Amino acid sequence: MSSHREAPSISQDPVADNTDVYAFVSPDKPDTVTILTNYIPLEGPPGGPNFFEFGEDVLYSIHIDNDADSVPEITYEFRFDTQLRSGKTFLYNTGPIGSLDDPNWNKRQFYSVTRVNNLDGSKTLVGDGLASPPCNIGPRSTPNYQALADAAVHALPSGETVFAGQRNDGFFVDLGAIFDLGDLRPFQNLHVIPSAPTDSVDPLRHLNVHTIALQVPITSLTSDGSRPTDPSSGTAVLGIWGAASRRQARLIQNGHSVGSGPWVQVSRLGNPLFNEVIVPLGKKDEWNGDDPSGDQQYLRFVKQPELAKLLPVLYPGVFPNLAGLTADRADLVAILLTGLPSGIIPGFQNYTGATYADMLRLNVAIPPASNPNALGILGGDLAGFPNGRRVADDVVTVELRAIAGVTYPLVNPSYTPDGAASVVSEKLKPRATRFQPTFPYLGLPHSGFDAR
Repeated sequence: MSSHREAPSISQDPVADNTDVYAFVSPDKPDTVTILTNYIPLEGPPGGPNFFEFGEDVLYSIHIDNDADSVPEITYEFRFDTQLRSGKTFLYNTGPIGSLDDPNWNKRQFYSVTRVNNLDGSKTLVGDGLASPPCNIGPRSTPNYQALADAAVHALPSGETVFAGQRNDGFFVDLGAIFDLGDLRPFQNLHVIPSAPTDSVDPLRHLNVHTIALQVPITSLTSDGSRPTDPSSGTAVLGIWGAASRRQARLIQNGHSVGSGPWVQVSRLGNPLFNEVIVPLGKKDEWNGDDPSGDQQYLRFVKQPELAKLLPVLYPGVFPNLAGLTADRADLVAILLTGLPSGIIPGFQNYTGATYADMLRLNVAIPPASNPNALGILGGDLAGFPNGRRVADDVVTVELRAIAGVTYPLVNPSYTPDGAASVVSEKLKPRATRFQPTFPYLGLPHSGFDAR
């Protein structure tokens, strides 16, 4: 979920499948913004002997809009190169991997980082030959994985810090239940299903993902090169999304995929769950190929979300006010497609203009919270989702409650949400090891040896 298997075509191309995007003012370096884009959904840790890796034939991109036109002024591009020490062994490693240049590590990945100025088309190579860490295999093969991961954090001369490699998937959701017709196990007494409430299950806590992490000084991202301190300032808001592209034509030569022609976008992601839950099945592949600036064609699905109509049917009698809410959902349009203008929430705005576009919108003038609330703005924490997205934000609960009507009074104060709307939740609390307090913020990946 979020965007793990959200569209028919990209579900068959996992190395290009953008599963989650996070963007937040770095809590330990508040003069920087951290952006994480995850790929390769639902990685089982014991995935050998061909362990998971980024695609050599994929262009991975992070886009930043800094002037509220829903078009990126800045793009960071990541390209990967796989190097094989020996083709005469079936092994990923022939002994313990003690360092990123250990001769025992047979199949390694390196990458480049290019910063693109989309205003003039100029490109600057800011990092090259950067080593990714190996996958976390187990205590014999990767006995000190923490050291390997730390060594793969690269500080670039241009001021950015980057990491690209395997991490614990940070997204928490009861995946098996939510797609069983929106089952919320803790609230099963509200169902027509005759069974007692049970705890939610968090299957992704045992799975890994491949993360591209980028930390950039705020002054390198804003349109005027400043570090804004006034949340009401337009220069304080950045629109951020991730994407993956492939060459228009792909050929197989000697067992390798070779691309030719122009790059064609095959995956993108801004707000979590947008393509997954909002866009209908027949439009999902098209959405992945579109740019955010063209999202007006999906506006009708935000104004009248299918899930809002399903909840009263799946939970009879629980959402009577939602069942009677037939007006267009201007609250969801603001949250997902334009950002919230000033005056709706005191001291906050992340408005990017009238162009409808699915982006994470981050107000960089709002400092990190000293005591973060996983419900973000719904929990009174202006530094959290939908002001960007932090790794521990409970976006499933936030979006479920928003769709259930909790946020509609922001645009229509006369509306009273159903009582269930403000308590609906999967009640999942991730383990502390799921995340870490420093870059790249997602926790170490599970090892194949210890996989459950």
